[in-house]
Amino acid sequence: MINKINFKIKELDSMKKYPEDIYYIGNLELLDRPKISIVGTRKPISYTKNFTHTLSSKLSNKNITIVSGVAMGVDAIAHKASINSTIAVVANGLDIRYPAVNKNLIQEIENNSLIISTYKEKQLAKPYTFVQRNELVVALGDILIITQADLNSGSLRSAEFALKMGKQIYVLPHRIGDSDGTNMLLEKGDAKAIYDIDKFIEELGYKDDKSIKSDDFISYCRANPTYDEAVQIYKEKVFEYELLGEIMVEDGRIKVK
Repeated sequence: MINKINFKIKELDSMKKYPEDIYYIGNLELLDRPKISIVGTRKPISYTKNFTHTLSSKLSNKNITIVSGVAMGVDAIAHKASINSTIAVVANGLDIRYPAVNKNLIQEIENNSLIISTYKEKQLAKPYTFVQRNELVVALGDILIITQADLNSGSLRSAEFALKMGKQIYVLPHRIGDSDGTNMLLEKGDAKAIYDIDKFIEELGYKDDKSIKSDDFISYCRANPTYDEAVQIYKEKVFEYELLGEIMVEDGRIKVK
């Protein structure tokens, strides 16, 4: 069900203009947590895919909300790895699940986390709506992480927003030619590189939420894999954690209690 937010989101004061209306589906409590924005290319290389998934998963296990724009590539990976602790910002009305290739992911976010838009129903995505979407994604996060971007990438526009808002930008270190946009940000001194994920998270200073499990199996389950997939990979752990009441199976997928 589509609702309208009837309170002010303080983080959005950093935008050039506070949105007139904000619509949502899902859990508004995620707005109250520490938030980190993760964006990047629609065509990530394997190195970026693995890094983005691990980073997003580990951050969400610290009770940090991951914010992104639910586009193909980096955005989708970041959302999937934090499916119970993620905010998707879209460039269209919430009655439209766009891009179509991510419609199942969008529905998962609606059911498990939070999706928001500044546009009324039936509004289609346009070039200008993507710009505002990107600004809102950056505004919501305490920092911005760009895991891969070319020189003509929209993620560099997100970097411009972050710099104007005074937010720190972090990037993944890449080989020459693999991510010219983020390498340019490093060269100019506009971004810092993440060389070690665990050390990076520790230096951010976020405190652990003791109620959240942090082992690899639970991290895997937070992405809501199918029951059959989980059994193939973890076998006994699935049954053990099910008996312990740590996980549950719903509609053929595993969820962390």
